[in-house]
Amino acid sequence: MTYFAFLLLFAAALFGYALNLRAARHIRDGGQRLHSLGGFHGGYAFLLVLVPCFILLVLWIALQNGVVDRLVMAGLPEGALAGTNPALILSEIRSLAGGRVFGTPEPWKIEAAERMTTLRAQATNLMFVVVTALALALLVLSRRSVSADFRARQGVERIVLGLMIFCSVVAVFTTIGIILALVFETWRFFQMVPVTEFLFGTRWEPQIPIRADQIAAEGAFGWIPVLLGTLVITFVALFIAVPIGLMSAIYLNEFASRRFRKIAKPVLEILAGVPTVVYGFFAILVVAPAIRSLGAQLGLPIAPNTALAAGSVMGIMLIPFISSFADDALSAVPRSLRDGALALGATRAETVLNVLFPAAIPGIVGGVLLAVSRAIGETMIVVMAAGLMARMTINPLDSVTTITVQIVTLLIGDTSFDSPKTLAAFALGFMLFIVTLCINVAALRIVRKYRELYD
Repeated sequence: MTYFAFLLLFAAALFGYALNLRAARHIRDGGQRLHSLGGFHGGYAFLLVLVPCFILLVLWIALQNGVVDRLVMAGLPEGALAGTNPALILSEIRSLAGGRVFGTPEPWKIEAAERMTTLRAQATNLMFVVVTALALALLVLSRRSVSADFRARQGVERIVLGLMIFCSVVAVFTTIGIILALVFETWRFFQMVPVTEFLFGTRWEPQIPIRADQIAAEGAFGWIPVLLGTLVITFVALFIAVPIGLMSAIYLNEFASRRFRKIAKPVLEILAGVPTVVYGFFAILVVAPAIRSLGAQLGLPIAPNTALAAGSVMGIMLIPFISSFADDALSAVPRSLRDGALALGATRAETVLNVLFPAAIPGIVGGVLLAVSRAIGETMIVVMAAGLMARMTINPLDSVTTITVQIVTLLIGDTSFDSPKTLAAFALGFMLFIVTLCINVAALRIVRKYRELYD
């Protein structure tokens, strides 16, 4: 029924577009000059009907179940909730309303489920009536606005501007909400674990008793081993991805023939669409055994899961990001800089290194920054190829773990959110946010410095 409501709304908006467009053309054919084109009159009707009704639908759907639940719980017999958990009672009533019956429920629960079903149906029908009435009223209002002097283009621009402001506000408040959630949970964690132990500790063993009668280790929450593992894998990935990505971009942009570029560039960008779990299989089935075989021939001790295997495959995954950004940045350099360097006698290689590459540094830094963020946030490849053990090492031949892997590991299970083991995930997320923010600030400074020189 919800999908039908959205389809009905979209059909009403299209009808308003066609109705106003026809009315505007009728005025134009009558010899009057329109202030705005007919398409703007139709677009004004389309947006005027679609936006308010869509907002009403979303709010109604978001609030409907909560209101119905409150009405149902308020209508329960006296003493029904005595000594019980209201959330469990409500869950059982929802199950009954959905047709899922377990055992022999009490008669008052069956009545409550029937009342919930009735209220939901009534709320849905009322939603259709309200939305239809609002759509019809807006259709009439938009149709009456059609005239030769009506500034439909300005009306459309106002509505679109309001939508953009709304989206910007949502994005800003979403970011603020994420930060506040991280800060609040991190503060709770630091009330249980000292800040110095977390920031400067060299052991990461977040093992605590789940029950009072369970014997377990005291636990250690020093994040330095996890940070080192993240940096090692990221460094290995960038060591492979940055040179190959930049050189492939330079070759495709400046030296490759047009025919070869048409074939090579799409093939290279296919790597960006491969799921990370496929890269994980490739790492654990091909790259890791090859590294172990090579290490055995050289007499080097190599762990079954290594940072080198995970970082190498991650670097292959990042090549298309860096190559695409670098290629677009090189293509955006003004042709006059390239022609001027060649006219002064510089070779193509000298032109690329001394003129094009410095001028394209802002775009290249953006691509590298995206690659760094992708490498830091990658989880599946690390789980499959690098392991889960946090070790105080920078040796890429050892088994390590990353911040994102530990966050996922800590949030899986039945541990409550009041324990330091679970809250440690939020502390790691907050520190990862700070690290990423510092990387972004450094990249922006580099971009501003060279943009001033080459604009």
